[in-house]
Amino acid sequence: MQLIYKVEDRPKFPQILVFALQQLLAIMAATLVVPVIINNGGSMPEGAPAMSSAAALLGAGVGTLVYLLFTKFRSPVFLGSSFAFLGSMAAAFAGAVSAAAGYLGLIIGAVLAGLVYVVIAIVVKLVGVGWVNKLMPSVVIGPTVTIIGLSLAGNAIGDLQTAPAGGDSKIAIVCGLVTLAVTMLCSTFGKKMVRLAPFIIGILAGYVVATIFTIIGDAAGIDALKVIDFTPLKNLVADGVTLNTFITVPEFTFVTALKGFKDIDGTYIATLAAAYVPVAFVVFAEHIADHKNISSIIEKDLLEEPGLHRTLLGDGVGSMAGAFFGGCPNTTYGESVGCVAITGNASVMTIVVAAVGAILISFLAPFVAFVNSIPSCVMGGVCMALYGFIAVSGLKMIQKVDLEQNKNLFVVSVILIAGIGGLALTFGKVTITSIACALILGILTNVMLSGKKEKTEE
Repeated sequence: MQLIYKVEDRPKFPQILVFALQQLLAIMAATLVVPVIINNGGSMPEGAPAMSSAAALLGAGVGTLVYLLFTKFRSPVFLGSSFAFLGSMAAAFAGAVSAAAGYLGLIIGAVLAGLVYVVIAIVVKLVGVGWVNKLMPSVVIGPTVTIIGLSLAGNAIGDLQTAPAGGDSKIAIVCGLVTLAVTMLCSTFGKKMVRLAPFIIGILAGYVVATIFTIIGDAAGIDALKVIDFTPLKNLVADGVTLNTFITVPEFTFVTALKGFKDIDGTYIATLAAAYVPVAFVVFAEHIADHKNISSIIEKDLLEEPGLHRTLLGDGVGSMAGAFFGGCPNTTYGESVGCVAITGNASVMTIVVAAVGAILISFLAPFVAFVNSIPSCVMGGVCMALYGFIAVSGLKMIQKVDLEQNKNLFVVSVILIAGIGGLALTFGKVTITSIACALILGILTNVMLSGKKEKTEE
């Protein structure tokens, strides 16, 4: 695609700040919500301190910097909290004899999952990346990337119809569609700077509209108009204006985990291995799909340069770093890839500044509170574009595939139907997601039918 800024380009610093903020807004909602899901999922020991969303954000920033170092600053992708490990994280707390041991289990589990990436990276370094390209050509990866985008469609539409303050879903949809419309108009008709920052403008426009509805609803006593829940902002000054109103230190995972060593035994570590290691192999497949996708966008094969072994090491070690600070293993984010695709800004410096910004912002209580107050419907409007672009990126990969051949038709068909249909398998505490199942079936179908010779024209 036509990029405005290539990977090696360095926009002016004020521009980079805006672009970095846009990347943060694209990934922040999902990154912050993973600890919330664990806190509310019933797996936390009674009386245990809650996982910190701010710490997860800091861990994502640190993990992204680690990833960029391993990939020699050639892959413009942000790492955020992984949803794939939600079950593993819940198992870490469920199998622990104390809260401290549970938090230590989060770190140990992330290390075990990261070691899977390290081992695969060593194998790739020794034997090369050719086997990956053979097992996962465009006919396999293209529809898989499409499935990644389409699998998130329900989340986007669900958010679009949700008003956190309890308002009417129709009002929420209006706010979300305003966000989407402004984002599309800025991206399509805006001048250079506006075109490069459509998400910021769209989110602010949606937030303003939602605020107007909420203020009118409060004044007139009409609950249906209440779209924004201002509780996160109100909590900042609930006890008066103090230093903590502006700056707070996140509750880091390792602080609580230090007290858990006495409660760790071999049985618990085996439980962690069973919960984390199989999921790491599943996420590896998604790692390939994400990097094939971003490679098609920047028109450089990241599996060749800097190399799959480097992207795996960056992802694996970055995930360990993220869990050390925030408890959540990290993974490359499709939202970040979609942001690059829509804006045409692939400058890796944007990701660097976004990572540093995530670390700094995790200490700024007002900003974290503001992000938490952005209504789901507004983020749903943005995500309609983000997730849609991920799906379209996969379709673009299939353009060069000869779909006149039955072999290719079967591969694409199997992946699309398995993925959209939601085929998933659960073995004890391990769940193979629909995306992973679709990819595995696609690989098997492609291998099974690879003996079919291509048609040739005389």
